[in-house]
Amino acid sequence: MTETTEVHSRILKCALDIPEARAYWDHVDPAEPPPTANRAFEEAWFGRKSHARVEVLLQNFRARFYEVPDALRALRAWRSIEPQERALVCHWHTQLTDPVYRHFTGDFLPERLVPTITRDRVVEWVETQTAGRFTLATRTQFASKLLSSAHAVGIVSGTRDPRPITSPRVSEAALTYLLYLLRGLTFEGSLLDNPYLRSVGLREGIVDDRLRSARAFAFRRSANIVDAGWRHDSLVDWAGSLG
Repeated sequence: MTETTEVHSRILKCALDIPEARAYWDHVDPAEPPPTANRAFEEAWFGRKSHARVEVLLQNFRARFYEVPDALRALRAWRSIEPQERALVCHWHTQLTDPVYRHFTGDFLPERLVPTITRDRVVEWVETQTAGRFTLATRTQFASKLLSSAHAVGIVSGTRDPRPITSPRVSEAALTYLLYLLRGLTFEGSLLDNPYLRSVGLREGIVDDRLRSARAFAFRRSANIVDAGWRHDSLVDWAGSLG
């Protein structure tokens, strides 16, 4: 799979939606055809959400998770996943399938010289990414969704301007999940320097230090040569080792 590069507006209808994503992982088998909205609605996968809302969730989760079958298999097997880890997984998969959100969290916020952000500044930034494609009202809605999603994963603190830019806690398991995920994808950047890592405050040198002590890797670096030392054959194999 290749990360999405075409700009779209799906985040306006579906942000990270972390509890719903967890329900999706629990119910959907990538070996079977994608589920229908009727089935998910009748079985109340997402609680009391309307049929229309269920359709929106399934459409977005199919792009984020179903189209990466090894990731979905791993998430079904990762029973011990913690709340912050779930948020990070939803964040990274949204980045993967939404270039605006990816550049916002992985480039724009990490490169800012001031430690805060406002909604008006994000509205201005959205225009630079979409080049007159959306009205001011839609750009404002974009800004709200981008900020609320970043807040949900712990990249933006608070919900009032100016909002501090922070870095969430990334567990060893979450970092391992991301790198094994990226191993099988085509994406911009390198394994240790990319928008997915930068979005959560993990610059290349920091990642080196983390990987040296991570159990799923036998990491080595010699000058510019990096050997991750993968201890598992795949993301699914790693998730299966968690028990």
